Amino acid sequence: MSFTDRRSVLRFAAMLPVIAASAAETGPNPMAADGNATPAQGAGAAPGEVTRILARYVVAARYEDLPEGVRKEGVRTLLNWVGVTVGGSHHQTVDIAVSALQPFSGPPQAAILGRRERFDIMNAAFINGVSSHIFDYDDTHLKTIIHPAGPVASAILALSEMHPVSGMDFLNAMILGIEVACRIGNAVYPNHFDTGWHITGTAGVFGAAAATGKLLGLNEQQMVWALGLAASQPVGLRESFGSMNKSFNPGRAASNGIFSALLAAKNFTSSNGMIEAKRGWAHTISTKQDFREITQGLGQHYEAALNSYKPFACGIVLHPAIDAAIQLRNEHHLKADQIERVEIKVNPLVLELTGKRNPQVGLEGKFSVYHAVAVALVEGAAGEKQFSARALSDPTVMALRKKIIPVSTPGIATSQVDMVIVLKNGQLLQRHIEHAVGSLEAPMSDQALEAKFTDLAEGILPDPTIRRVMDLCWNVEKLGNAAEIARLCTPV
Repeated sequence: MSFTDRRSVLRFAAMLPVIAASAAETGPNPMAADGNATPAQGAGAAPGEVTRILARYVVAARYEDLPEGVRKEGVRTLLNWVGVTVGGSHHQTVDIAVSALQPFSGPPQAAILGRRERFDIMNAAFINGVSSHIFDYDDTHLKTIIHPAGPVASAILALSEMHPVSGMDFLNAMILGIEVACRIGNAVYPNHFDTGWHITGTAGVFGAAAATGKLLGLNEQQMVWALGLAASQPVGLRESFGSMNKSFNPGRAASNGIFSALLAAKNFTSSNGMIEAKRGWAHTISTKQDFREITQGLGQHYEAALNSYKPFACGIVLHPAIDAAIQLRNEHHLKADQIERVEIKVNPLVLELTGKRNPQVGLEGKFSVYHAVAVALVEGAAGEKQFSARALSDPTVMALRKKIIPVSTPGIATSQVDMVIVLKNGQLLQRHIEHAVGSLEAPMSDQALEAKFTDLAEGILPDPTIRRVMDLCWNVEKLGNAAEIARLCTPV
């Protein structure tokens, strides 16, 4: 064993008493057999040094410590993130952001994926974060509905262009950042989300700060400060859903995370308990605080391995209904004029989040169960093209939207749907979805991810370049400089 390896082992071993003490204070794992958090008396009390435990873990964790399956999921997350970021790069929202910020951007340090402009790293990270989320087609940690790669990957790819890092170090930092964001999200979800916060922004900033700090080589105390500064910058409200403002949130989380880590690297201080303190982040913005979700099992189980990828370009709660609609359409060769009505039993969250009956623009269509099901039945797909202005104004789709009847049903899980299509001849077509395609139980294959990437990048990058970018993502661990991905995603 080399001196470096011995030092890393000793450093990680030093963490174990603190982690064990935290586990002893907070009691047994709060997860029930069904995977849902169960109430625990005193879950928010005597949390121990949560911020420091997390910081110590991030500083000590090595690429070699990551299980092979976690690394593979990290690579899939990277591929998906690059695809959706390139794909969203010419949306009107991104055009506006580039136009608004270009006069004020600093030196051209980093690429905006899919575009020729180069901005300073914080503004580039912001715009790439916006671009990655604008289609609502990005990765999703289903336990919390966090889209973690937007804040994390946007931050560290921009950083890598002025602070070169190997692909191996890049992947390690990205996975650690995603782990931090999702564990912190677990500690406050669903109460924090139910209050109205957009958890991708509020938890994602921690992931961006941790990943950036990892690549900058922050020590333990500096990482504590970086997480503390991130805690001071929660961003995003659910009221923004259906507007450009929604994609602002992961973009701002990315740039705020860089901001936090850069300040901490220069010893800009913060409280040492900004996550867990009585007047800290968790107690201030949530009525639930389960700090065991943050500290237990660090380095043993990985939330980053639970990431999933969307086959449909809209809110994840719509996916079961879309899946059912496409299956029934294809199996029975349905045409819109055959349909009398479509009855759907859905989780109450579906109508809460996606109850827009008459969406006027594409971003609203992504939050309309009426449009999503109608267009899936008409076109047999729900990619970005199905949420365009063309699709929203299609007369056949518009007429069918009026025949969609969603019923809020408390007994239906968010992963489920019961659909009955009543045909004009009286025939009933039924389908129950337990887990939609794209879920952990029915994940997208590598080939499906490549097809999604290609569809998103066509017309933005040349076909040979699309293949080369995908190959770079699949082989990121072998790259001498992770910034090669950004450079290849810049159109000539």
